[in-house]
Amino acid sequence: MKIFSKEQIYEGDKITTERQQISSTDLMERAATQIFNWIHMRMQGAQVPIHVFCGIGNNGGDGLVLARHLILDGYNVKTYVVNCSDKRSKDFLINYDRIKNVTKEWPTLLKCAEDFPEINPNDIIVDAVFGIGLNRPIDDWVKGLFMHFRASKAFTLSIDIPSGLFPDKAVEDEDAVVWAGYTLSFASPKLVFFLPETAKYTVQWEVLDIGLDQEFLQTTQTEVELIGKHEVLPNYIPRDKFSHKGQFGHALIIGGSYGKMGAVTLASRATLSAGAGLVSAYIPKCGYTVLQSAFPEAMVITDADEEKITSISFEIKPTVIAFGIGVGTDAKTLNAFEAFLKTNKTPLVIDADGINLLSKKKALLKLLPVETVLTPHPKELERLIGKWKNDFDKLKKAKAFSKKYNVILLIKGANTITLFEDKLYVNTTGNPGLSTAGSGDVLTGIITGLISQGYHPVVAAIFGVYLHGKSADIAVEDFGYQSLIATHVIEYLGEAYLDLFKQPEPIQQEESTEESTKE
Repeated sequence: MKIFSKEQIYEGDKITTERQQISSTDLMERAATQIFNWIHMRMQGAQVPIHVFCGIGNNGGDGLVLARHLILDGYNVKTYVVNCSDKRSKDFLINYDRIKNVTKEWPTLLKCAEDFPEINPNDIIVDAVFGIGLNRPIDDWVKGLFMHFRASKAFTLSIDIPSGLFPDKAVEDEDAVVWAGYTLSFASPKLVFFLPETAKYTVQWEVLDIGLDQEFLQTTQTEVELIGKHEVLPNYIPRDKFSHKGQFGHALIIGGSYGKMGAVTLASRATLSAGAGLVSAYIPKCGYTVLQSAFPEAMVITDADEEKITSISFEIKPTVIAFGIGVGTDAKTLNAFEAFLKTNKTPLVIDADGINLLSKKKALLKLLPVETVLTPHPKELERLIGKWKNDFDKLKKAKAFSKKYNVILLIKGANTITLFEDKLYVNTTGNPGLSTAGSGDVLTGIITGLISQGYHPVVAAIFGVYLHGKSADIAVEDFGYQSLIATHVIEYLGEAYLDLFKQPEPIQQEESTEESTKE
């Protein structure tokens, strides 16, 4: 799913009105009617008090249209205009006149804290105060209104975006933003719904189709894409009946040190489970028995040193190499890594201490092959790109880093972002159960296994992050968040693949009482 920028949404509205020969007021009517349909389908006329708070711009116009439809359908509605400016949009004014024609109870004008209405916990708040066009700090009394919403503990539904939340920059004051239980977003979700610092402002979200021009939606290229099953499935490479292991590559996992052989074992298992034809592990001597016993499917090459990697030399010709899992940051390991990079031309996936070694000697970044995949956790990312002020600053720094070194960068989190140059791919799978030792090693192995089979590194990173999260989503049903471990993610990887081809089960309609009685 594409995530459109603020400017693209404005352009989409403009193109839609021109091509469909409708006015912006008509488009607003269409959008707000969709919100009414969403509410009506769930409430079915229930007389719960609904408080609709409208700004004086187009988001407020949406709120006025919604309130009018709710009134006409007999709902218990109170409408308010948050009088935060002397300027009103044209469509707001049109719909302000329209709502006055259907009710004797005109919208209440709010100008200060003394005007705030009483809201009970069982009421519903509809937030239509500010939309994506907000470009300035809000007044203190409006901030007080948002805090009043939150203090009421009433369910809050935001239209398009929680008011006070900017679609393209960080929040400076969390009290100046509506904390929504649900957001109905037009055309596409907003990037801020997926960033660690701003995702908290809406518990859930849903996209409403408001009939924007289909050609615009299909042909417009976006900087951000939301990745789910439908986005990764077209990239899946099926296997031929007569295929053999030699067609799916030979992956080499370089890593491990004394006491950290589990990381290499997990990464190696994940690589083979993801579909690599062959897997070899290059490890210190101390890990030989461990790896051969724990994962007999892997071939093992050992370093001359007993406890750490001190040189990297092998006779095989791997399709892809993963480096850094449990390798440590010893000076001898750093020297071995540098010597390896100076001659290596094989695609690379670098994780964990491999990233820490790059951070210790950043000149090595220039030696990385084009489209090397880097999979840092947040602290490792900070060592690579420097400290950031907020999530948007982090993305800016990460983009600059990716372009400078021509690498693919993973920004791990609840919605892991795969970043390459200016393009962001936001993942939708995964759960808190992945906050466990070894899950990053498994992710590295999955991506390595996909590259081994012939997936382009960018596709492998996107697909690998999806499969990793999906496997955890399936496994958590059996183990719960607390008991999920990295090994489970590997064990359920096959089910994650199979899930790609599962069709949703048809909804079974219950038989009527009359029909049941006849039987």
